[in-house]
Amino acid sequence: MRTTVAVVNSQGADFSLEEVELGEPQADEVLVKIVATGLCHTDIHLKGFLPEEMFPNVFGHEGAGIVEAVGEGVTGIAVGDKVVLSFRSCRTCDNCTHDLVGYCDSSLLLNYMGMRMDGSTTYSRDGAPVFGNFFGQSSLSQHAIAYADNCVVVDQSVDLTKVAPYGCGFQTGAGTVLNVLKPTPADSLVVFGCGAVGLAAIAAAKHLGVGTIVAVDPLESRRETAARYGAVGVDPSAEADLPEGGVVAKVKELTGGSGASYALDTTAISAVVKQAQQSLRVRGTLVALGLGAEEYAIDAIDLLQTGKVIKASIEGDSDPLEMVPRLIALNAAGEFDVDDLIATYPFSEINTAVADVLAGKVVKPVLVW
Repeated sequence: MRTTVAVVNSQGADFSLEEVELGEPQADEVLVKIVATGLCHTDIHLKGFLPEEMFPNVFGHEGAGIVEAVGEGVTGIAVGDKVVLSFRSCRTCDNCTHDLVGYCDSSLLLNYMGMRMDGSTTYSRDGAPVFGNFFGQSSLSQHAIAYADNCVVVDQSVDLTKVAPYGCGFQTGAGTVLNVLKPTPADSLVVFGCGAVGLAAIAAAKHLGVGTIVAVDPLESRRETAARYGAVGVDPSAEADLPEGGVVAKVKELTGGSGASYALDTTAISAVVKQAQQSLRVRGTLVALGLGAEEYAIDAIDLLQTGKVIKASIEGDSDPLEMVPRLIALNAAGEFDVDDLIATYPFSEINTAVADVLAGKVVKPVLVW
């Protein structure tokens, strides 16, 4: 079938809306008519990072839509179902069977290589392959091929425009708090970088009643948004307003003098990750989530003398088949109020959405057909 995609034709190029051919779904595949797709920094980063031989490429991994066809081997998903799309996992390896689907042994092949496991591509143009299968969906498209392991069936009443980001960005931030850190009201959390992932983490921390939440971001609008969830904002660029010792000293001041129980970084800026580490109390934990830097500088003396933990998390250690419905339920109950973080754009304005999110004008762009 013919469908329209936001294709990237060469490394670092803008998105271009073009028609391509989408193959029929195979036995294990699901054809989804996309209603809305969240735009994630991973889409923007990888279109300038993947090697030239992996282009043209269709990205997109926060899709939501309506099932139009189901392969003969798929169960539990029917034509007409509303679905939220997330990342793929094999569901059979050791990590998958121990509830760590984000660390699937086949994750690289299933999510990033641009093709099916048999080497074929779902998209083609003029008889030539177009890379897709990004996170098992490539949902910057009017239609996408997905799979039972990354298709989350949701209630027909759900507004797909609001829940598309639950497949990655909101899931990652909230999952890191709910699944990895699990803070209590006696704890404190500092978040460095208050974009979609950071604010979702803060919203989850509010749900858990975390005692002190600190939001570090140079954008006043982001700090104001974080304040709606009860966070205290810190402007790292306002040196005159910070105590001696800068951001680290300010975080410690706000968390009772000893430092935060937990820290979360979404910036992928090495110097900021180091600040996050230094802002922790003894035996505190930092989770680094940002994508971009190839290496981080840490304070080795601080680490060795305090027993602090620095770790990462893939998708907040979430299983989307469990986490997406959980977050939707929390949202419906008023316990995960992230709707206002979303700004919608028609798909024809995808490059405007990219520019706006990079400039900090919006938190989470969602593209709508």
